[in-house]
Amino acid sequence: MIGRKKTEATPESASRSAFTDAIKLSRDTGGPVANGDVILTVRDLSVQFWVGDEWFTAVDKLSYDLHAGEVLAIVGESGSGKTQSSMSLLGLLPPTGRATGSANLKGTELVGMSIQELREIRGNEISVIFQEPMTALNPVYTVGFQIVETLRTHYLMNPSAAKQRAIELMTLVEIPDPADSFDKYPHQLSGGQRQRIMIAQALACEPKLLIADEPTTALDVTVQAEILKLMRDLRERVSAGIILITHDMGVVADMADRIIVMKDGLVVEHGSSHDIFTNPQHPYTQQLLASVPHLAEHADGDDLAGPPQTTIMVGDTPVPLSEARTEQTPALLMEDVAIVYPKQGRRPEFRAAEHINLRIEQGEVIGLVGESGSGKTTLGRAAVALLPVREGTLTVGGHDITHASLKELKPFRKTVGIVFQDPGSSLNPRLPVGESIGEPLLLHEGLKGQALSKRVEDLLDSVHLPRAMRNRYPHELSGGQRQRIGIARALALNPKLLIADEPTSALDVSVQARVLDLFKELQEQYGFACLFISHDLAVVEQVSSRIAVMHHGHLVEVGDTYDIVTRPQHPYTQRLLSAVPVPDPEEQRKRRELRDAIIEEQHIVS
Repeated sequence: MIGRKKTEATPESASRSAFTDAIKLSRDTGGPVANGDVILTVRDLSVQFWVGDEWFTAVDKLSYDLHAGEVLAIVGESGSGKTQSSMSLLGLLPPTGRATGSANLKGTELVGMSIQELREIRGNEISVIFQEPMTALNPVYTVGFQIVETLRTHYLMNPSAAKQRAIELMTLVEIPDPADSFDKYPHQLSGGQRQRIMIAQALACEPKLLIADEPTTALDVTVQAEILKLMRDLRERVSAGIILITHDMGVVADMADRIIVMKDGLVVEHGSSHDIFTNPQHPYTQQLLASVPHLAEHADGDDLAGPPQTTIMVGDTPVPLSEARTEQTPALLMEDVAIVYPKQGRRPEFRAAEHINLRIEQGEVIGLVGESGSGKTTLGRAAVALLPVREGTLTVGGHDITHASLKELKPFRKTVGIVFQDPGSSLNPRLPVGESIGEPLLLHEGLKGQALSKRVEDLLDSVHLPRAMRNRYPHELSGGQRQRIGIARALALNPKLLIADEPTSALDVSVQARVLDLFKELQEQYGFACLFISHDLAVVEQVSSRIAVMHHGHLVEVGDTYDIVTRPQHPYTQRLLSAVPVPDPEEQRKRRELRDAIIEEQHIVS
């Protein structure tokens, strides 16, 4: 990095813990900040964008103080200004954006700082966990190289020491086989694994300020709990201040000391975590908390929203699930399926999933949950013939597509849809989003002109986006808005089978609630079957008649939603449910302490 003064490791660093050993260095800025001192002062921070020959205000006069060792959560709808207010601190606004006001980091004014000066701050004093790791990670470099690059940019380290440190960081964020994953490219990892790489990179230099923009979006609840614990440890060890941007109120309850609630660029309410959760004052805050899905917590079923689904729609006729499972042709049937990634160079072939037996009836929604890297997305992609099946039989709508050719698959593509996990990488950056939505209609139905335009506008209405947004490009939308565009595109052809891979992962809770309501309405109206892949068990519970639990490439438990949520049989399912955060700070603290005690006990026993 040009102009960056690197410092060498001190001898005392050898005695540090596993997280801080070998390369923890003295900082140019002096000793550590005392816990409780103000490290960031923001006053009248405004962010504007040049849109349509005028300045559009995205954030209006935001002010707050952040103390060392404190977690400040910024919550609100997609497009409320949460992310842009924090990206402006590091000069990461697009060329059409500008920031005014003041943001002072321990005596250093960030607003208006030159790019060269910001390079000394980025990654070292302030680190960012970005919302979409696939677009934040460089696709042409291995993930290990990118972590090493961060380390060697700020510290005088030889390549072997940097590699060893990178592998340690990957181990800490629970990347499977980190020594092997070091040489993998981003596209070779699952969404959750890419997010963990991003977190490892952000924590590499142990920053004084960590901006966590949806840090657990793509993570299953067990890994999410470990990542949150890792962030809490960082806060306690080096008194780092954390700005947490998230739509997950369970994560907010677990982590936040104070909360800022934003809507349309304005702060509508701020206060302590306890006050916001127990006594919200503003109607928008009340609406936000009312939208949070709650997972059933007791076996007696008192906390359940209602009885489990017992019928599905086949055409216009409601059919009992018990009859559908024996008499109807299934929408999807996997019989002893194995999916294998072939050998690449010296890397041996990898069996991502095996002995998969799964049946989805016409009009039925099945939720698929499990750890990132367990094979959930692999299963979903195989179901729509995006991955080949090595063993077993795959049948969709009564048609065997196990070994179908590309020509045979073309008519099949019209009957299935998929919502991809990462909307940033699945949308064409060169096309306005309206064209992306209309593309399958043009290719498969031949719609053009006014007919196509009308269908695109109807689809935008269905996912609660303004019609004028059809002319914007993906980079001009928030993460949640891009996810809704992906959902609209997947529903364009009224599919009989929909694979929804984390369709609400990037949505704030209020929009998530509307999208889930919309999903259930459309599912009832059109009767499509769906494999709903999600790490959020509370969301899966709302939409699914059955839940399948996947672990290390195997389906370890499949059953009715009520039974899985209230009476899990497999130890992994039980562990999965115990890790779900609840949107109540006091209750979440008790659950966290209990879970940490269980993990510590298991560690001692092992």
